[in-house]
Amino acid sequence: MKIVTIHTDKIKNIFEELTLGLGGKITFDSDEYALEVNSNFAKGTIVGSSFVDCISCLQFDMVFSEDVRINITNPDISPVYFAYCSKGNLSHSFGNSDVERKLKKFQTAIVSSKQNESNVLFFEKNMNTKVTLIVVGTQNAESIQNNSLNYKVKKTFFEKSSISNFFYIGSYNLKIAEKIEQLNGITQNGIVRNLLKEGILKIILAMEIQQHSDDMNNSSKEANCLTMREMEEIKRLSDFIKANPEEQFTIKSLSKKSGLSPNKLQEGFKMIHDRTVNDFITHMRILKAEILIRNSDLNISEIVYCIGFTSRSYFSKIFKQKFNCSPKEYKFSQSPLAITA
Repeated sequence: MKIVTIHTDKIKNIFEELTLGLGGKITFDSDEYALEVNSNFAKGTIVGSSFVDCISCLQFDMVFSEDVRINITNPDISPVYFAYCSKGNLSHSFGNSDVERKLKKFQTAIVSSKQNESNVLFFEKNMNTKVTLIVVGTQNAESIQNNSLNYKVKKTFFEKSSISNFFYIGSYNLKIAEKIEQLNGITQNGIVRNLLKEGILKIILAMEIQQHSDDMNNSSKEANCLTMREMEEIKRLSDFIKANPEEQFTIKSLSKKSGLSPNKLQEGFKMIHDRTVNDFITHMRILKAEILIRNSDLNISEIVYCIGFTSRSYFSKIFKQKFNCSPKEYKFSQSPLAITA
């Protein structure tokens, strides 16, 4: 087993120590570090950034040829780790002798160790593991205004005691998977990229904290309504519809494609997207139409046809509901002449 030890909470030093342990090459751009590894031992990328309120984020997309243990030592501080597994699985323990707990695909975990206790992450060999780790520092929370995020995180998870380990694994959550895809889909650079990432990360934090609250109060009924296979099928269908919104989907065809009953389809789409299947298809078509209006020379009628609608008046109605203007008005607002007027 390969062992890598991280002795710091500073993002720059974390990447330096990861490079020493795993090899590869670090790049830095727009306040974001990226470690690319391509060797017989490991292949993949680790990306990380730091933000205000003592927040930092690490994203692992790795395959190792042998089991890997990453020890995150904790001599002076007790940050709270919010982890989400998008692919594969990840195990965690406190120190080297504690019980290993497995974080599976589509699950979230919230972890913090007592002082002088390390957090240990176990990556299984020959498995593509994708994990997003959001770290919220709490060491200076008392000296910061009470409305700061890290102060509230500390109060939420250490209200009674900060001298014991804290570990929570949540129920399966596909909404967080969608947000992480949105995070990874950011194409902007510089300060815009940093601000967009920070905004989405805080939404993910809110979702994870809310899920913890729901699970503790037994108010979330979504956890056991779908099996893992059913959730994976719903996710696969969602991605297929996003990529091909113009196709003439029906509940029957999607049910046949996925092997899921119509009731399971509706249940899954409401769980992930808060929409019925048909509402999700319509939503994806409108989003594609907006892109075509901005970036193509097609007229509105051609766009209506391209995205699978048969009624221009219906398209105009739902487009206006989404963007507060007609498609024609929106297209005019995107023209250089309108911008400079």
